[in-house]
Amino acid sequence: MLFAIHRFQVAGVIEAEREGVVKRVHIKEGSVVHATSTDLEDSLGTFLLRAGKLDTEQFAATMVEREKGERRYGEILIDLGLLSPAEVYEAIREQIEAIVWSLFYWQDGRVTFSIGDPGGAVRVAVQLPMRQVVLGGIKRAPNARALVARLGRRDTVFEPDFATEQLIDLALDADEHRLLLMVDGRRTLYEICDQGPLSAADNAKLLYAFQVLRLIRKASVGENVPGGEPPPEAEEAPRPAPGAVKIRLKTRGDRFS
Repeated sequence: MLFAIHRFQVAGVIEAEREGVVKRVHIKEGSVVHATSTDLEDSLGTFLLRAGKLDTEQFAATMVEREKGERRYGEILIDLGLLSPAEVYEAIREQIEAIVWSLFYWQDGRVTFSIGDPGGAVRVAVQLPMRQVVLGGIKRAPNARALVARLGRRDTVFEPDFATEQLIDLALDADEHRLLLMVDGRRTLYEICDQGPLSAADNAKLLYAFQVLRLIRKASVGENVPGGEPPPEAEEAPRPAPGAVKIRLKTRGDRFS
């Protein structure tokens, strides 16, 4: 969904709901500009306390001031001399990132997208490039096994499908770039995950991110078999004897069903 929104540059709000918690992600011009959450654990004060940027006494003092009126939390932080305006902006940016990335931990829930410019609904706007949001979120997803299942079988082969200029705004680090370059139309999914620069789980999550971002695609030569050789089942097989039963097995990774 995020990549489709980025591709078509659609403005709007993603709303995700699970177990009474509602999180909203505001999008404009292909970037995340704001995010909110009804979960108190996602509040700016709790975020700063958890990050070690406020101690318990400072946090308590901000809560006292918060109860006195309708002032925004960022203003309280500045007026109490706890953070500079620049530090407040950076904290809000990090808080928004944390809210967005927390959605990648959800395994279920309801998600809707409402088209329309968020406009005045956003008090403090940031610019989080959508492709970086997708990459960062998938890297933080806890369930690598589920993502690998979406990539294909262990012998699935991918080929590159990107131009170098596409990688600059994605801000890949050295290991991520090295992994991407391992996708050459010959190595299998298993080989890349096993031999890549990171752990097998992290390599798999990155490959899934590359596929979502359309940097790689499943190889079409030779039905995903290295070297372009046709798979054995594509060769003409002898006709079964009268009364024989032909069974087709489906696989998920290295498991048969």
